[in-house]
Amino acid sequence: MMRRLLLTLLLSVSSTAMAAETLTVYSGRNEKLVGPLLKKFTEKTGIEVKVRYGETPQLAATLLEEGDKTPADVFFAQDAGALGALSNAGRLQALPKATLDKVDARFRSPTGQWVGVSGRARVVAYNTKKVKAADLPDSILGYTDAKWKGRLGWAPTNASFQSFVTALRLLKGEDAAKQWLQGIQANGARVYKNNAAIVEALGRGEIDAGFVNHYYLYAAKKNNAELPVANDFSAPGDPGALVNVAGVAILKDSKKQDAARKFSAWMLENDAQTYFSQETHEYPLVAGVKTAQDLPTLSKVGSPDLDLSKLDDLRGTVKLLQDTGVL
Repeated sequence: MMRRLLLTLLLSVSSTAMAAETLTVYSGRNEKLVGPLLKKFTEKTGIEVKVRYGETPQLAATLLEEGDKTPADVFFAQDAGALGALSNAGRLQALPKATLDKVDARFRSPTGQWVGVSGRARVVAYNTKKVKAADLPDSILGYTDAKWKGRLGWAPTNASFQSFVTALRLLKGEDAAKQWLQGIQANGARVYKNNAAIVEALGRGEIDAGFVNHYYLYAAKKNNAELPVANDFSAPGDPGALVNVAGVAILKDSKKQDAARKFSAWMLENDAQTYFSQETHEYPLVAGVKTAQDLPTLSKVGSPDLDLSKLDDLRGTVKLLQDTGVL
């Protein structure tokens, strides 16, 4: 009887331990970009990762709808706005101080509920055969000039573009953001489904310039090193120089908190930060990890002074895009 009881207890402990080593991650990052990184995490820690991939805004909405019934332990978001929305809704828990302290304060939650793991700069990508770098405006606001009519591309449904518009609203005000959207629209900007499609269109010479995140160019050049496309960074402090983050947060009701904390901490260790720098050409956010050789440093990019957690007003941005007829 005692032996049977002991065996039952051991099996129960073993089952619980196995369950604790499976982590459910909702990822707004594309599988092609981060799938290999998540496999590395499993190889290093032995913790299996069950991933649900999707668009960041939709996953954030799902998490809000699921509430305390969500199976997710970690949210790996494409931008800070979605993380801020979940934080404001009380769906996240505080991260360990040791994890937060690895990243500059401007790239983490002011309440400690999410942390940036890679930086993503907004740029204007352009066709080098059709445009001279010297002819590009210093400010994103300059692209409303009529000389850009019929030459631009954008992706209004893309989460990173919408975060940029939110930043524009915060930095320049609602009226200025509305005027910019109307100006780009008046210039007949072509609509694409995402950043990658814009870079591809630039390579074909279909458009002369487009609004994207900086790293999509490098992904495209892995397939075609001769692609006649380059990135232009707006002047430091300009809304067009926004550096948003991809970040992670632990759900308030996660039953796998220990594994979730390990995941969050590992994303800021050298292996993961080097992966972002060298494999995806994003900006590492931990001091001492080198930026990719052909990128300007974050200090030179000069992202505008903005609390990234305030990029959570997606509804206001979508309403503005709808009111102006962009969506």
